[in-house]
Amino acid sequence: MAGDFAPPVQQMAATTLDSSSSSLQWAQFSRRVLIRNIISRPDGGVGLAGQKVTVGGWVKTGREQGKGSFAFLELNDGSCPANLQVIVDSSVCPLDQLVPTGTCVFVEGELKKPPEGTKQNVELRVEKVLEVGPVDPAKYPLPKTRLTLEFLRDFVHLRPRTNTISAVARIRNALAYATHTFFQKHGFLYMQTPIITTSDCEGAGEMFQVTTLFNDAEKVEKELKQNPPPSESDIEAAKLLVKKKGEAVAQLKSAKANKEEISASVAVLTKAKESLAKLEERSKLKPGLPQKDGKIDYSHDFFARQAFLTVSGQLQVETFACALSSVYTFGPTFRAEHSHTSRHLAEFWMVEPEIAFANLEDDMNCAEAYVKFLSQWLLDNCLDDMQLMVKNFDKTAIDRLKLVLSTPFERISYTEAVKLLENVTEKKFENKVEWGIDLASEHERYLTEVIFKKPVIVYNYPKGIKAFYMRLNDDMKTVAAMDVLVPKVGELIGGSQREERYDVIEKRILEAGLPLEPYDWYLDLRRYGTVKHSGFGLGFERMILFATGIDNIRDVIPFPRFPGRADL
Repeated sequence: MAGDFAPPVQQMAATTLDSSSSSLQWAQFSRRVLIRNIISRPDGGVGLAGQKVTVGGWVKTGREQGKGSFAFLELNDGSCPANLQVIVDSSVCPLDQLVPTGTCVFVEGELKKPPEGTKQNVELRVEKVLEVGPVDPAKYPLPKTRLTLEFLRDFVHLRPRTNTISAVARIRNALAYATHTFFQKHGFLYMQTPIITTSDCEGAGEMFQVTTLFNDAEKVEKELKQNPPPSESDIEAAKLLVKKKGEAVAQLKSAKANKEEISASVAVLTKAKESLAKLEERSKLKPGLPQKDGKIDYSHDFFARQAFLTVSGQLQVETFACALSSVYTFGPTFRAEHSHTSRHLAEFWMVEPEIAFANLEDDMNCAEAYVKFLSQWLLDNCLDDMQLMVKNFDKTAIDRLKLVLSTPFERISYTEAVKLLENVTEKKFENKVEWGIDLASEHERYLTEVIFKKPVIVYNYPKGIKAFYMRLNDDMKTVAAMDVLVPKVGELIGGSQREERYDVIEKRILEAGLPLEPYDWYLDLRRYGTVKHSGFGLGFERMILFATGIDNIRDVIPFPRFPGRADL
């Protein structure tokens, strides 16, 4: 497809680019050069002038020049935020096919150094247009004008083509890669916990139920309409036929009939019995959901019990921590909260490490090191995208990452935090501050943005506002829980030392109003070889909010799910 410019296999397989040389790095699995590998070099691509390349991408802007004799295209392939300027003569391809915003082009040409005084370091002079994915500009829903993020939520399938969402996607990718790098580097094993669960980790009951009962009920209702259930007389007739055929078999046996006659009669009897069984089974079919003692009978459901989408992989990943020591899970979680705030999603991703033989201080140390590692990773690997965020959304985004790296996180107890907030006079909080409350976002942000002006870890929370699995402290009033609070977002991480004492956690489950039976397996971890262990959960989208400075969590996940919306 790349014609005379097909790159040698050795070049295509290259994984690094020597920016000081004029060598080109070709993509290994598509016969092209990524735009990033041209213009993100220290010299901006100047050293590649004269090289023949094949590139593909989508037109950001296009304009005809020289009375229609040639056109300038700003081409982007998603590999970096910057565009490659492409020049196409009308003799190569009809220009009206190429210039509309959103058009996809795949072209061959030669890299040239542009005339002095232009902002580009290098441009591509097209010699051959290999493929065109045309766009009708009258119908394309993403015009060249600046579009709001709220507008783009109505076009989740097209919004990755915009500068902002593509940059967020690259930042999200970098943070995911950094997450695995951090935990693998520290000897953690990656575990995949189930999406469907029968355990409510948070005990809040705000879970999406997974059931086939409604589908089954619809099928039964449709079946009964098309083929009404048998009447009692139908069943009685079938029973009489079975009786009659049974007597026929008995007579043949007593008459010592030959084997063939008896076998034929037995086959008729068997068929009559099968027909009766089917009629009796169909007579039990009833419209609606199966009931028992006035409640839905989940023994008829797919899993023979109630099942839900997970709110956390923590409980399940603990089973591996209690055998393999250091593990983590990274996957989607779900909350059926009817919340329309800019901080809540119905489906979001969580990073949840679990560490055996670790106490609360170890847990805090790991959380702080992880957040610092992510911040450094973005500065080292996503600076161009972060600069785009600074330019368009939050002038302090890069400074915020540097702040995380430059200072130890402040660590204070919940009791100390409440006292500090109670003494605040220059601001009136919407939510009253008193010992025993769950700190609101305004309280968390005031601690980290105003009082300490850096990340803060608050620990030892009242047991009444925390989950049953958190270790009860000796004061019997607080649990060994901790939250990492950061500017812009508030709570980024929530974690705790887990309760490893069997008698204590059994009592805590009952105090939370939860049944013991679904957690019997969890109690087994304390019955057999219990171990001190700790862990935490980082809301992945919240980390992206913190890094980018974007205000709404719906804009940092590829396909946002929230009340009333589940597009694609």
